[in-house]
Amino acid sequence: MTNPTSKVMPKSPITLIQNPKSGHCHKVSLFMSLNAIPYKTIEPDMTNGEHKSERFSALNIFKQVPVITDGDITLADSNAIFIYLIHAYADSDYWLGKDAKEKALIQRWLSVSAGELAKGPAAARLEYVFGATIHVPSVIATSVTLLTNMEAHLSNSRSTFLVGDHVTAADIAMYSYMAHAPEGGISLDGYPHITEWLKAIESLNGFVPMPSSDIAPARN
Repeated sequence: MTNPTSKVMPKSPITLIQNPKSGHCHKVSLFMSLNAIPYKTIEPDMTNGEHKSERFSALNIFKQVPVITDGDITLADSNAIFIYLIHAYADSDYWLGKDAKEKALIQRWLSVSAGELAKGPAAARLEYVFGATIHVPSVIATSVTLLTNMEAHLSNSRSTFLVGDHVTAADIAMYSYMAHAPEGGISLDGYPHITEWLKAIESLNGFVPMPSSDIAPARN
């Protein structure tokens, strides 16, 4: 499956400061790869707290990855970076919608990626992959509700994708943590339309996977 190429290129490769096992970071690198936007990566020593240093806080006051630098522009937050890259280097009508309705529907999924996805499958994975402390019952409940609603949405759609008849920002925003949900014990068994949706994204020209971690025992 093909996707539109970038309209312009940055003067020099964009620097992506990342943790390669972060879905937020993968969303950014995946989009740049799909659009052939040149970039290079830097991986701070997060195990030893490099991202909490004063030097890093000059890049992001919240001391989180991802962060990009593009010339004299520095941006943090995966969705903010995502929107910047779309408007700067890609076809914004293709990725963000060509009319008011499409734009609103895509924005809805960007909100879900920062809400239910982050509080559900992404949080479940944080416990197993990064050793974070989570409230397991609420994380499982949020995950099951999200999976159920997303499966219903896809099953009722005439498209494989979340909005319209081709991949959009909605799909890229949701992909990484959904694809790696089993690493947090959130099983995708019984959600065939979500599985087909994942395969469709993975068939895109320029797709790059996020490094895998061990599959955790299913808890949903």
